[in-house]
Amino acid sequence: MKNPIILLEKHRIRISRSESNRHAKRNWKKLNPSFSLSKTTLFLSIVFLFLPLVVITFYSFNASKSAKFTEFSFRWYYKLFNKSDRLWDSVINSGIVALSSAAVATALGTLASVGICWYKFRGKNYIQSVSFLPMVLPEVIMGLSLLVFFTFIKLSLGLVTIFVAHTTFCLPFVYLMVSARIDEFDYSIIEASHDLGANEIQTLFKVIIPAIMPGILSGFVMSVTMSLEDYVITSLVSGPGSTTLPIYVYSLIKFGVSPVINALSFVLIFAICTITILLRNRLKSFAASR
Repeated sequence: MKNPIILLEKHRIRISRSESNRHAKRNWKKLNPSFSLSKTTLFLSIVFLFLPLVVITFYSFNASKSAKFTEFSFRWYYKLFNKSDRLWDSVINSGIVALSSAAVATALGTLASVGICWYKFRGKNYIQSVSFLPMVLPEVIMGLSLLVFFTFIKLSLGLVTIFVAHTTFCLPFVYLMVSARIDEFDYSIIEASHDLGANEIQTLFKVIIPAIMPGILSGFVMSVTMSLEDYVITSLVSGPGSTTLPIYVYSLIKFGVSPVINALSFVLIFAICTITILLRNRLKSFAASR
């Protein structure tokens, strides 16, 4: 039988060598900078994603409608806030649908995550598998299926049908994000709550939901974003008087997109970035306090 002291000493030496090798590799990289595929790919991806936003912002201050920049002007912002009633109607419709569908999808997705992750019942595996279908099905198939369903139940197409459709395809994403948070949850906290006399409802609202709140808020924000940008499903289930922003912008392509859209894009980018930064800081502090 080997001496445990010798084994411990060998393990300590092995760790020491590993740390030395790691430090040596880091110092070598600092002294010998070379081409990095990962950093280059990251840089190109960021440029590819954000360069169109920079171009849109740049041309929103162009006094001319043409692609050639003539002079700096707030002409299109003035027109956006004073002479674009139909555009703002579509923005309001998109906001109403996005917030309401995201709220319902978040509530249902959170309860579904808690029920599926912690409870055993008949058909659990089937429900868990079916819940991911809206994520993998093409949007055209999803939209046509919902259109056939609404026609079958004789529900008039409008904001209500758009709300139902958006809730349906946002639900799996909320379920996935909340489930990831629940997987890291310490179940002993729930047992402690029951030992202290709390019932199921009290445990849900005072223990579980506060602990998984970062996942809930992340799912809500993702649902709002997906609802605001959806066009394919919305175009199939929308009706008269229910034009959303993506549908309105697409309809303008037939006559040429007005630079007012560039101004609106910058306003939305600024608003979304501000909300994201505030929520990011809030989520960090909230998660650290749990």
